[in-house]
Amino acid sequence: MPRRYRTADGWLTSAAVGRLLGVSPKTVNRYAREGLLPFTKTLGGHRRYPEARIRELQAELTVQVGGES
Repeated sequence: MPRRYRTADGWLTSAAVGRLLGVSPKTVNRYAREGLLPFTKTLGGHRRYPEARIRELQAELTVQVGGES
């Protein structure tokens, strides 16, 4: 994943999360507002998502989708 989507301390941008989950950055932000994704906000007001937790969620979703086939 390109450096611009990831911070040095393990946080991801909305674009990076969208790529991992297969949705748009706007959808990622909506999921965050609805309480479906964990996030923190930067001093500038941008959301950042914990990479480890997002990857866990991605793995859970992959297993659920893969298990239904």
